[in-house]
Amino acid sequence: MAPKRPNGAGAFPKAVDTPAPKTPDPAELYAALDLGTNSCRMLIAQPKGSQIHVVDSFSKSVQLGTGLEASGRLSRASIGRTVQALRICKGKLDRHKVRRMRLVATEACRRAKNARDFTRLVKRETGLSLEIIETEEEARLAVVSCAPLVSTKTEQLLVVDIGGGSTELVWMDLSSVPKRDRPRAIMRLHAGFKNADSPFPVAKVVDWISVPLGVATLKDQFDDVEDDAARFALMSWYFEENLADFSPYAHEQAREGFQIVGTSGTVTTVAASFLGLRRYDRNKVDGLRMTSDQIDGVIRDYLALGPEGRRTDPRIGRDRHALIMSGAAILQALMRVWPTDRLSVADRGLREGLLYAQMSADGVLEDGPY
Repeated sequence: MAPKRPNGAGAFPKAVDTPAPKTPDPAELYAALDLGTNSCRMLIAQPKGSQIHVVDSFSKSVQLGTGLEASGRLSRASIGRTVQALRICKGKLDRHKVRRMRLVATEACRRAKNARDFTRLVKRETGLSLEIIETEEEARLAVVSCAPLVSTKTEQLLVVDIGGGSTELVWMDLSSVPKRDRPRAIMRLHAGFKNADSPFPVAKVVDWISVPLGVATLKDQFDDVEDDAARFALMSWYFEENLADFSPYAHEQAREGFQIVGTSGTVTTVAASFLGLRRYDRNKVDGLRMTSDQIDGVIRDYLALGPEGRRTDPRIGRDRHALIMSGAAILQALMRVWPTDRLSVADRGLREGLLYAQMSADGVLEDGPY
């Protein structure tokens, strides 16, 4: 007896509609571009609750500050590389029809004698208007970007942003802010370090400093030292010497309730090396907490590898191997000076701070946990 044919056999299968990703409304989009001494980076994002949702991004090592230490000017080759990168950014902005944006330049353009000529050239060649921001705003925006990583138990906070041409440090006292409101209080600093008019609790900025030494400028200072380990030791010592005017430096702080948040390519590279990531994964790095012993272990490993070993190490990457030891020297000095054995790693920085600041000013971020 032949088996009974089940009902529906032979019918065409129903088509399953897989919706295409929804195209974001250009009216909801914001852009932030950070042109530093070493890199050109951009994010295009939209608000999503109390967070930001990244729609598109761009990152390129343009080495704008190459030769700046010696000549005081941006070189023709550096300008050419940067304009090419900015053309790509312009294409992305046009493609997404972004209208709200801030496009900023930092230390290299602050120092270069021909910075104004450069920004005029960029406008002429790409249509983009670059804004050279002051050190205080750069420090403030770096702090704002790190707000989501601040523990509600933190009473004293040090945020460190290691850039290509400068390093910003901001020390905050959160002890008078209710615990649950501490990350939000830091976010409110987008309006200024002295935001006395705010009706809400605001983090108190005890002191801040912009040290004119970043991974590129510190490396240039000691390029003539041939011995790898000696060059590293000198860079770390020299950076520590430049912290002497930072007022919290002189006062011993309790370890309990103290947090350091580090944001930079150096910090994320050290974290990726510690995790053994041959392919970078932001989700594993952002928010990671490392002990000072773990950081020292990674740096010792870098020194043992030597210049050639670091150049071929996939955890470091070809774009960063030449600058990783100057960044590590800065990081080691910071961990030596202040009384903590933990560092919170932030894969975020000026771009995220620019986005948060724009969205907060427009009132499009929900007032919720960050």
